[in-house]
Amino acid sequence: MNEGLDLEGRIRWGMVGGGQGAFIGAVHRMAARLDDRYLLVAGAPSSNSERARASGAQLRLDPERVYTDYRTMARVEAQRPDGIEVVSIVAPNHLHYDVACAFLDAGIHVVCDKPLTRTLAEADALVTRTRASGQLFGVTYPYSGYPLVRHARDLVRSGQLGEIRVVQAEYAQDWLADAVEETSHKQAAWRTDPAQAGEGGCVADIGTHAFHLLGFVTGMNVDQLSAELTRFVPGRRVDDDAQVRLRFANGARGMLWASQVAPGCQNGLMLRVFGTEGSLTFQQEKPDELWLTPLRGAPQRLTRGGLGLSPAALRATRLPAGHPEGFVEAFGQLYRDMADQVEARRHGRLPDPMSLLLPDVVDGANGMQFVDAALRSSREDGAWVEMDGTRWR
Repeated sequence: MNEGLDLEGRIRWGMVGGGQGAFIGAVHRMAARLDDRYLLVAGAPSSNSERARASGAQLRLDPERVYTDYRTMARVEAQRPDGIEVVSIVAPNHLHYDVACAFLDAGIHVVCDKPLTRTLAEADALVTRTRASGQLFGVTYPYSGYPLVRHARDLVRSGQLGEIRVVQAEYAQDWLADAVEETSHKQAAWRTDPAQAGEGGCVADIGTHAFHLLGFVTGMNVDQLSAELTRFVPGRRVDDDAQVRLRFANGARGMLWASQVAPGCQNGLMLRVFGTEGSLTFQQEKPDELWLTPLRGAPQRLTRGGLGLSPAALRATRLPAGHPEGFVEAFGQLYRDMADQVEARRHGRLPDPMSLLLPDVVDGANGMQFVDAALRSSREDGAWVEMDGTRWR
């Protein structure tokens, strides 16, 4: 497709899903606006024409570029000289694969919400499709965009913690502690419907976030896992709690707990990494701090914007120390990384290496491998199931 600049130099951007009443679509739009690198010019916010028009008007889109069918959007936008360069997919999981394929085939870069697809087979096919297309593909694991998560990654990779022995990740919420899907709660309805969300419930919805975070920080591959997935709420069709034991390729051990039935927990994502020379702890609800504890040393509270942080952490920092940054800024870092890569292609140069920290289609596929393995293990009463961390590398 034509990748010429618009008059303002911004990346021409479209969105599938994310219309009125959709929480995550608004987050994507806020995140993309942070660095003023994108211009939203087209969208397919709903398959319902009335809702699509209303959403398009609310987003101040040209009515001619408000679509009710994503295939039409991909075809028409690819043919326009001012067509979109990047599309964000913020629709329910069952649409991710088909929508991504339509835009990849049209020569348009893709940003997709997690989980990447509903099944491992779809994820496998999407990796192949992305590589054949030559397009960029980002997956929104936004917690990897926090400055102190990127600093934690550098601490581990530099060997400051020594050899990693134990990794503990958890993501606890309480919003599905009762059967809210039986009310008019739209988000709960599709997330607990296997036809739309996939067979994995909590393990796919938030377990994949915890799984990606531990791999992003440690760089370690899971060789085997043993999982127990539970449906605590009567009548629920997907798991709402996941307890997963992990064995890593280097001999380390770990545990991942994800739950959406944990009263008192809102967005309790936490990572702890223990090595031969020290440990670190990160809590998503306190994203401006990272605790580093050397072996036989005093705990050190590292803060975003503080002295001595890695270049990757500084690049992901927007505000001076003491001014809190949070989830939207971390999400925005992924859009900044994608923008750097798109603009590098525009000008025929290599992208900033730090922009390659953007989770890609392989990271998304690894998440689906985790979900698939956890489902198989749970069906076999927690049997150990093999994983291949290098499957698509």
